Amino acid sequence: MKKIIVTTTINPPQKAILDFCKRKDWELIIAGDLITPHQLYRVLEKKNKNVKYLHPEEQEKKYRQLSDAIGWKSIQRRNIGFVEAYNLGADIIATVDDDNIPYDFWGKDLKVNKEVLIDLYEPQCGVFDPLSITMSNFVWHRGFPIDLLQKRLKVRYKGKVKRKILVQADLWDGDPDIDALARLTFMPLVKFPEIKSVYGSNRISPFNSQNTFLSRKVIPYYAVLPHIGRMDDIWGGYILQHYFPGSVAYNKASVYQDRNKQDLITNLEKEVLGYRNTMKFINNLDDFESFLPENTKNFYKIYRKQFK
Repeated sequence: MKKIIVTTTINPPQKAILDFCKRKDWELIIAGDLITPHQLYRVLEKKNKNVKYLHPEEQEKKYRQLSDAIGWKSIQRRNIGFVEAYNLGADIIATVDDDNIPYDFWGKDLKVNKEVLIDLYEPQCGVFDPLSITMSNFVWHRGFPIDLLQKRLKVRYKGKVKRKILVQADLWDGDPDIDALARLTFMPLVKFPEIKSVYGSNRISPFNSQNTFLSRKVIPYYAVLPHIGRMDDIWGGYILQHYFPGSVAYNKASVYQDRNKQDLITNLEKEVLGYRNTMKFINNLDDFESFLPENTKNFYKIYRKQFK
């Protein structure tokens, strides 16, 4: 089974990326951006046979139309990493952020492409917040519809059921990528020691791209959408579930996020699109493109063509 980690970064190699390099049963693809310190990653590539650095020039040469549709100075460069991993024959692709430090057991409790028993939860409000059943449920997952906040903790446990897992979203200790309002309100450092096994819902739910394992099967339908702020991976995840309902499960935290410096107000501004539209987006997934700006729709069409 071929397993490939995909990330993008503008930073020098930090602890997270150096640790991912050591996962010898995984390959690592790093999609560079214009201001990425290219020479440092060339050195890293030479020292580690399982590492592939995609220099901007290589991205332009191999994926020019897709590159142009994404644009530069963009975390969505990782989409090119997804296509590259797919073309290299990956069975499982892990999408990670460069500030998420993996625990020793990261990537060892994989359920992707397997039918397994999960703990199933049913939210009364119709959308499942994966943090709602944890002891840190005072915060909520980025991309959970803000319209439903008051109802999100009303969740019923339905017992164990079998599910074919195509997306495994592991949780994250530390200062993870939660909703901007939750971060500004609580400034939390969270841990999830109570989560010991895989769980999910019979309703749609948000997941992000910071520590998530994806089956090859879903990659042609999943993208980190450019030009829509911090709904990029969230709306991409909702689109994936439109095509593959009941395919997502969550698992115990397998990374610690030592968060890169962020402008929290800018993050909030980039989530306003979701505050205004995510509920409508979920309720109209048959027509999801009508919620996307033209440049995002153009990107998604080009991205989908990479797999035909």
